[in-house]
Amino acid sequence: MASFFDNTRPAKKISIGENTYDLPILYKRDDFMGLYYTADANRVKSILPTPRLHPITLPNGRAIVAIAAYNYQETSIGTYGEVVSGIPCVHGMKPLPFTGVLPVLMESRYPGFGVLVHHLPVTKIVARDAGRKIWGYTKFIANMHFELTPEHLECRMHEDDQHILSFRVIRRGIYSVDTKPIITYSVKDRQLIKTIIPQKGTKRICLKTDGCFLKLGDHPVSKSLETLDLSEKPLMSIYYPERWAILPEGSVIEKNVKPFDGYIGNNSDGQHSVNGIKIDC
Repeated sequence: MASFFDNTRPAKKISIGENTYDLPILYKRDDFMGLYYTADANRVKSILPTPRLHPITLPNGRAIVAIAAYNYQETSIGTYGEVVSGIPCVHGMKPLPFTGVLPVLMESRYPGFGVLVHHLPVTKIVARDAGRKIWGYTKFIANMHFELTPEHLECRMHEDDQHILSFRVIRRGIYSVDTKPIITYSVKDRQLIKTIIPQKGTKRICLKTDGCFLKLGDHPVSKSLETLDLSEKPLMSIYYPERWAILPEGSVIEKNVKPFDGYIGNNSDGQHSVNGIKIDC
């Protein structure tokens, strides 16, 4: 029987500093949770690295911003935590007004759809260095504490003693099988990189978001999210009871875009815990 991870090895080896990475990176077990918020479309547009990226807007004219977290339990580069703020966009032709949220519903099946990686903190230097050097992902080191219960998934994130954000996703929603790849946009050396990430899993999506929340701290990354005028209440919640993914190298789709380096942060591994138990980094 064919396996999802067939043909991913032998790997391509890339050395960064003292570390050598096998590509693609394999993700075999994780906890994923996410919330979607609306945001001021003009403020979102103002931070995009190229005018050829168009944020997805709702009928009320508001853009969409996603806040999500991954508790990676088994990967080919070890265990670590990751939080992402992402902006769903279409690259190339601007979606027509009547298309509305169709690109978000179709995701990778819609031409040009992808998520611009706004911030991508991780708990591990090996993950940060690979993300920045290979894909141009806006990674920095932060401490992440996950709380996973039968009722909810929660992530609290700090840099040193400075609170960045905390958010909670309630476990509920319609089950569906998801085999659509994740598509990300990032900037490396002023080149826009498109990365297609095959994934396979079961997800639950819910438009009832009572009990879900996002709390922002006073960190520079928190402030950058505040400037987007996020809605008080999330639009939608999502989590995956099970998920697998394959992260390959990306490809250049546009040159001479604006720099999009993000926050740099500290230079030592962060803390990573689940339900109060420290996870070795």
